Amino acid sequence: MLKITLTSGLVAKKETQIKVIRALGLRKFGSTVIHADTPVIRGMITKVSHLVTVEKEDGKVPVKPLTGHRAIIAAKKAEKAAAPKAKTKAESK
Repeated sequence: MLKITLTSGLVAKKETQIKVIRALGLRKFGSTVIHADTPVIRGMITKVSHLVTVEKEDGKVPVKPLTGHRAIIAAKKAEKAAAPKAKTKAESK
């Protein structure tokens, strides 16, 4: 896990750098997010390394609870996974 903190303001920064900062989930000076240590996140950090500080952190990524239609879809998938499968003619022979 990586703890990423925005340590520099975004005034007079390139538009691409601002987009990377926003994509990381950072909004304003001093804001902090936690991301999994993946090559994608590492690449984003490399692009804006002069604007952020990165700390290695042990633990799990906080998970947001599902709401709305996503919760309904997840519940249906869980029901399908828990339900026993019906045997086909080929399996019963």
